[in-house]
Amino acid sequence: MTVSLEEYFRTTFEDKLLVKMPEREDDHLTPATRLLEKRREMAEVEQALAAQKEEFQMKMESLQQRREELERKEFQLKESLLKFDKFLKENDSKRARAVKKANDERELKRQKDREIERVKQETAQHLKQKEALGKKLEKYTIFHTFMDKVQEAGEDFHEIRDIITRWDTLNATHTDLLETEQKNQDRVENQRQELMKYMEEKENQVLNYNNQLSGLQTRLDAAQSEAVKWESRWTHIKNTAAKKTLLLGRIKMATHNLYQLVKSHQNQTDELEDTTEQLTQIQQFVQDLNQITSEIKKMDHTGTSIVPPSSS
Repeated sequence: MTVSLEEYFRTTFEDKLLVKMPEREDDHLTPATRLLEKRREMAEVEQALAAQKEEFQMKMESLQQRREELERKEFQLKESLLKFDKFLKENDSKRARAVKKANDERELKRQKDREIERVKQETAQHLKQKEALGKKLEKYTIFHTFMDKVQEAGEDFHEIRDIITRWDTLNATHTDLLETEQKNQDRVENQRQELMKYMEEKENQVLNYNNQLSGLQTRLDAAQSEAVKWESRWTHIKNTAAKKTLLLGRIKMATHNLYQLVKSHQNQTDELEDTTEQLTQIQQFVQDLNQITSEIKKMDHTGTSIVPPSSS
């Protein structure tokens, strides 16, 4: 704890140090007396200051001791707080462990209760099975008696176990025969299924071939009908061609005769075999003849004579 010296002196000496001297008449005092008085006052002030200083020193030491005591108590308090905090944490940890242990014990108790309940149920079930087995044993006792009688009556079996072994052998043989019979039946069924499948496929193929045959027959009928139609058209074409050939021959003959007449009229003897050229010559002759005829008709109307063009 720190104390300001200025504040301390101000508060301490404000009332104690500043002592008012009694008023007296100083007018009759000499300077030496005044000096002595002042020295006396200074000595008193110094004594007062020394006393105050010693008191202050004592108070400072006391304050220092109090501060150290407070620091020691504060340290002890911190230690106590740390110990208390550690105690609380340990207490919480112990409490958590205790709660966990209690929960574990409760869970273990529940598991044990469930285990006890399960054992009780299994015990009840075993008792029921025991009772059922007892009834079954009582029921099968007659078979044991029967086996004893069979053993006594038969010479091939010395013990009941031999009868049971013989029965197991026969039963296994019967089972094997049943399995073989079942396999044979399965094989026959598979072959029957395959045969039915094969016959169905073949029937589908025959049906498909019949459909194809029907389509081909339809195409054949259409082709025959088309052939008859084209044969009729070909006959018509041949007849038409014969008629046109005959007509063409007549046209060529008539053209040739006209060409002969034109050439004889022109006093020419050259011959052309091409009918087209003959028609061209005939056309030229007819055009010349038409021109001459037109000029003659004009001369008749005008009375002018015209010399006809010479034949080439």
